[in-house]
Amino acid sequence: MDRTAGQKRASGAHLYPPIEPFDQRRIDVGDGHVLYVEQSGHPEGQPVVVCHGGPGGGCSPTMRRFFDPQHYRVILFDQRGCGLSRPHASVADNTTWHLIADMEQIRRTLGIDSWMVFGGSWGATLALLYAQSHPDRASNLILRGVFLATQAELEWFYGGGAGNFYPDLWANFRRPIPEDEQHDLIGAYHKRLFSGDYMAEARYARHWAMWENALASVRYDGPPGEASPDYARAFARLENHYFQNAAFLEVDGQILRDRHRIEHIPTTIVQGRLDMICPPTSAYRLAQGWAMAKLQLVPMAGHALSEPGITAGLVRAMDELRS
Repeated sequence: MDRTAGQKRASGAHLYPPIEPFDQRRIDVGDGHVLYVEQSGHPEGQPVVVCHGGPGGGCSPTMRRFFDPQHYRVILFDQRGCGLSRPHASVADNTTWHLIADMEQIRRTLGIDSWMVFGGSWGATLALLYAQSHPDRASNLILRGVFLATQAELEWFYGGGAGNFYPDLWANFRRPIPEDEQHDLIGAYHKRLFSGDYMAEARYARHWAMWENALASVRYDGPPGEASPDYARAFARLENHYFQNAAFLEVDGQILRDRHRIEHIPTTIVQGRLDMICPPTSAYRLAQGWAMAKLQLVPMAGHALSEPGITAGLVRAMDELRS
């Protein structure tokens, strides 16, 4: 597909047609972890690695569809403990710094010198921290729903800020936790998600996942469909593990502190103005004073990758970045 046709198609917010991977493999990254990695699109194309959200969300075939398959070599991988990576739902040897090292191992294994890094929510966090750790390996950053992994952001979502807008759903999220533990919902859920009782863990995991899933879109109009127990358990355990440990950062606000390391990298940020999970103030703070960063605030859009305005902005950004 030529450049003009691609840009015209993207302006309609349409994803590219579904494609199948040309390469699927398992990569042993050590510590007992084996990651699922796939490649799709053009085998010799411009490489872009996708960092999925969560932590613990895993990749989906839809994530391949934001990229022109005749131009991009798209690399998807399931982070430690989730998706098709094994062991499932494991938090052992599973930190931000393990994930960054895993990305470097994937890059070297695939023979890639540098790549674009595409990520949303936790995926944006990981993309930023990866680039700050390896600023010569990230040619571009494409971010959505920016999460800087600060205590203020965690307090917003798990301390009642977002609950002011969704009081009924906030009450449902708090209800399984005794009142005397509700001052620290991350900690209270942590005890229960790591109790050793699979059925109890899965039950609390559904509550954890439903709180986040319900707030992902501005079009929420009722309870979202429940995820499978295995998926919900992996998602909730991994996300809670990372948040309980402040994303394993050295200091609160580390990403903004170290922004100078990546200010030479062209960066596109697509952010929903009505994002209840990752409010736009984080994206705005990240972009302020960064000459190479372009921030697009999308009206009437929330957090989800599937929001029409978010989809359109990301597809358009990737079409414009073809070189």
